[in-house]
Amino acid sequence: MGPRLLYALIVGAVIAGALALRIWDPSPVARLRAVVFDTYQQINPRHFDPGLPLRIVDIDEESLKRIGQWPWPRTVLADLVKKLSANGAAAVGFDMVFPEPDRMSPANALRFWPQSDALAGLRAEVEKLPSNDHVLAEAIAQGPVVLGFIATPQGGSAPQSKAGFAHGGDDPRLFAPSYPGAAASLPELQDKASGTGSLNWLPEHDQIIRRVPMVVQVGDKLYPSFAADMLRLAQGASTYVVKSSGASSEKAFGENTGIVKIRIGDYEVPTEADGQMWIRFTRQAKERYLPAWKVLNGDIGKEDIEGRLAIIGTSAAGLLDLRATPLEASVPGVELHAQAIEQILQGSFLQRPDFATPAELLYILVLGLLIALLIYRLGAAGSAVLGGIAVATVIGVSWYTFDAFGWLVDPIYPAIALTAIYLAGTLFVFLRTERERNRVRNAFGHYMAPALVERLADDPSRLKLGGETRDMTLLFSDVRGFTTISEGLDAEELTHFLNSLFTPLSKIILEEQGTIDKFMGDAVMAFWNAPLDDSEHASHGCQAALRIMKEMPELNEHWRSEAAVKGRAFNQVKIGIGLNTGVCCVGNLGSETRFDYSVIGDNVNVASRLEGQSKMYDVVTIVGESTTARAPDFAFLELDLLKVKGKTEATRIFALLGDNALKQTRGFIDLTACHDEFLRKYRAKDWDAADQLRRECDRMNGAGLHQLYGIYRERIAFFKQNPPPPHWDGSMDALSK
Repeated sequence: MGPRLLYALIVGAVIAGALALRIWDPSPVARLRAVVFDTYQQINPRHFDPGLPLRIVDIDEESLKRIGQWPWPRTVLADLVKKLSANGAAAVGFDMVFPEPDRMSPANALRFWPQSDALAGLRAEVEKLPSNDHVLAEAIAQGPVVLGFIATPQGGSAPQSKAGFAHGGDDPRLFAPSYPGAAASLPELQDKASGTGSLNWLPEHDQIIRRVPMVVQVGDKLYPSFAADMLRLAQGASTYVVKSSGASSEKAFGENTGIVKIRIGDYEVPTEADGQMWIRFTRQAKERYLPAWKVLNGDIGKEDIEGRLAIIGTSAAGLLDLRATPLEASVPGVELHAQAIEQILQGSFLQRPDFATPAELLYILVLGLLIALLIYRLGAAGSAVLGGIAVATVIGVSWYTFDAFGWLVDPIYPAIALTAIYLAGTLFVFLRTERERNRVRNAFGHYMAPALVERLADDPSRLKLGGETRDMTLLFSDVRGFTTISEGLDAEELTHFLNSLFTPLSKIILEEQGTIDKFMGDAVMAFWNAPLDDSEHASHGCQAALRIMKEMPELNEHWRSEAAVKGRAFNQVKIGIGLNTGVCCVGNLGSETRFDYSVIGDNVNVASRLEGQSKMYDVVTIVGESTTARAPDFAFLELDLLKVKGKTEATRIFALLGDNALKQTRGFIDLTACHDEFLRKYRAKDWDAADQLRRECDRMNGAGLHQLYGIYRERIAFFKQNPPPPHWDGSMDALSK
């Protein structure tokens, strides 16, 4: 099979797969599309217009505090309805259901009264009082009230519909969400209401509400949504007109493609095929809400209510009526109905036009073929520009149509398809390029760090002199008394010793994401945060040092066994480690013909000097102050304020004693507190107190620091006889490198 034919087959299969994927529309890609449309709303939400004739009568926390805990007696809700009706509300709706009698009705309350002759007369009078449900029903009957119901998958009697339905085209019951039953308010209440509507929403995979059904089917009957019936009642309309596929001016191409739009009085609402309306949300606005307690006590009157649709609901968190939207993680559920009504009043709709899917398919086909042709002729670079422009164009068109027309045109499918086509087409170019990279790997892989080799393979232009300034952590490790060790070994044995030492140490450094700079006799130099970024380079350097410290006993046991086999005496091998963090210059350093990837700078020298001080203080690892600040989860103990060789300013040096587990132990915490107080007294020249604390720290022996405290014993004794200068800060000069 020739390369052109293979290329055509690969690209053709990808294009065909992309088109099939769009037609199939699997759930994962549909979810990505939803995320994009959410992002559009977050960038450009619908503008809230406080002049719109709609308000939420809010049973908020303050209302509960003033009137009492929920549920309120329905006589209170009756007063609320009367207040709203008397102040000229165009429609009043309850975003709640009253399926059971009010337990606070007078007759129901009598069940909790004690049986007593003294209360007999009062009981008889109370029994004559009307029930709270009756009081609320009478208030509902006197006003333009809509009661909500919840359609359920379980059986149950459906409420009586207050409006009729007419339809053009296919029967909308073929498409509307269907339920066998509903949970509705008491018939005594529902029968008195002027409207009834569904409070349902169809949950999506992430429980974010993006759409609400404008019509549902319960049993064999159609019912409007709660928002739709509020709007119908406010206009005095009596019938909904549902236009579906097959209606006049609606092309169905012989198929039952679904509901197209619903007319509510003077308003026409575009919908999805199942009758759902996309909600274009606004940010939450306080102006949308009227506190219920203020309506009840008359603080809010006719100027805020007359002519408006008033939805009674709750924002109180304890009542758990909270929902997620593309703009907010948690909003009161009543606001969803309010926002649906607002956008109908504004005519600011979101909709996916009929031509969207065919346009997306055509875009994938045409641009996919063009990109595939250019890849083969011009290579990956030129076609990448076209592919990027094509993806940017589809995203730009999608955003423009959303912003200008409220259209939801999907940018995800075309972007995925064009990317897949580009990747498939560049497979040939990649294979050719990979051959070149393999040449670089083979040439440099034997004597450069793997990470460096990969960087060179990705960009051969890096094979030139130059460096960059980076914040890095440096490690120097050296064998103490190496001269004595080497004197007792021949060349072959010395080589074996060093290899057996450097192999595990190198493994530890590389496993902790470090880069080995070089081996210098018995010493190793390594660094972190180059060539690859490492935000936790100080912690990784400390962890490497601890692992090396832990590895040494095992290595000494191995060497002891080898020495015993050869009948030789064995002296335990000790190492010293220096760690420092700071700004360095790292890069390809050397000559034009020969260079190494290495690091230089003052902080490198400090790390080397710290390693040299480990013998004096008899600690394995000495760390600079900047490293301790970057690695707070390790157990450090301050050693001294020291001027290392070549430095005029003193630096605080620390012993690395363990990880976070040691740091949390009571023994280390107590030792640290005592040690810090000792250093404070020492630097304050309070010699007697310092010496007493020194002895206490030495007795604790939390880390075997006898030599350290011995050094300070000698210093204190000296300073008692030879006081330091008045401005002495406690620092000392290093006597050796």
